[in-house]
Amino acid sequence: MNDNLSGLSATEISDGVKVGSFSAEAVVEACLNHIERRDKDVMAWECIKPELSLSQARSVDAEPEKGLLAGVPVGIKDIIATRDMPTGMGSSIYDGYIAPVDATCVARLRSAGAIIVGKTVTCEFAGLTAGKTTNPLDPLRTPGGSSSGSCAAVADGMVPIALGTQTGGSILRPSSYCGIIGFKPSFDTFSLKGVFPAAESLDTLGLHARCIDDIELTVSALLLRGHKMEQQLPRPPVVGLCKTWMWEDAQSESRAAVERAVEAMRAAGANVRDLELPEEFQWLSDVRGVINARERASVMAGEWANNKEQLSEQLQNTIQGGLALNHDEYLDAMYLMETCRARMNQTFDGCDVLLTPAVDGEAPIGLEGTGSPRFQALWTMLHVPTITLPCHVGPSGMPVGIQLVAPYRADNSLLAISRWVSDALSV
Repeated sequence: MNDNLSGLSATEISDGVKVGSFSAEAVVEACLNHIERRDKDVMAWECIKPELSLSQARSVDAEPEKGLLAGVPVGIKDIIATRDMPTGMGSSIYDGYIAPVDATCVARLRSAGAIIVGKTVTCEFAGLTAGKTTNPLDPLRTPGGSSSGSCAAVADGMVPIALGTQTGGSILRPSSYCGIIGFKPSFDTFSLKGVFPAAESLDTLGLHARCIDDIELTVSALLLRGHKMEQQLPRPPVVGLCKTWMWEDAQSESRAAVERAVEAMRAAGANVRDLELPEEFQWLSDVRGVINARERASVMAGEWANNKEQLSEQLQNTIQGGLALNHDEYLDAMYLMETCRARMNQTFDGCDVLLTPAVDGEAPIGLEGTGSPRFQALWTMLHVPTITLPCHVGPSGMPVGIQLVAPYRADNSLLAISRWVSDALSV
């Protein structure tokens, strides 16, 4: 019976621990057993400390007052500081490094009763150089990145929730590739204190989960807000079908996922209409590399000066490119991005959410790369909240998600509509 506990949702675990149906220790033991069986193939974890996790669980069991996430096992992307486990950033530069204090998000999770099971594999400094993790649905395919370990751990049932970060597409892309839900909130929703930066005008902390209930529960814990389940929508949503200029670049399975979603939403009563972004939004694809390279070079000045030889060739090239950029080029790129952001909410034109492709297609074969971020990076630049929902299967039997996008700070609305869409699609 106990091993079955690893497949429960965070909401089910928290509820069960609070009423005494099972203990937090039993849940963590079940998750650790699952990790021991599966991680030799998936390789989602950089660091696991079983005795530490079990000790945390026993402490939760002994508490008379249980928090929102009582007994919930959580994975932490290995660029996020933990005071009792190494934070390696996916780089030999930080081998064995232990931060003196937890990142804010980790501290919030602990205070809500969550159990930090371990640190999940990240691409080098949350960039493009892949780590060791495989896709749990097909070990020959990438799980996506850079939050590869967090996503794979949730998809395989090792933990119900894991933290990830997104600078381009590092939450949504792996979530689509592995067939789970990925949520990137509005920019600056969660504190990034204790999270190693990649590009500070873009970096966003987010979540990997298997159900929307767990996203909402964890968001409430991270924001220290009272938790209540979202009410049913007063009416079916108005959805803007936003194919963007990249539509023809999407593979057939990604286009089919969006088209199937349109049919299901309309059948459930949604008003779905075409929506085009203003022409200048297309130019964001051209300037993203400028912003990313310039800011990456800035945040990694110390590593570049002192440990350059320990950086991958790919990351060295990115930093070198950022250093070679004229500052005025960076300012021009920022001006375009900020101008488009200022126009974004009015661009919805009465739509509650936009429906758009989440990824190019199925997870690519091979572990050297992590897939293209282009279908996610546009919305990351615009600072709006986005979510991917698993709803389609491609020709090779791999999952393909759709992406929903809401206006800036309309995160609660996005989650409520996502629940409605999930019901419409029978996700």
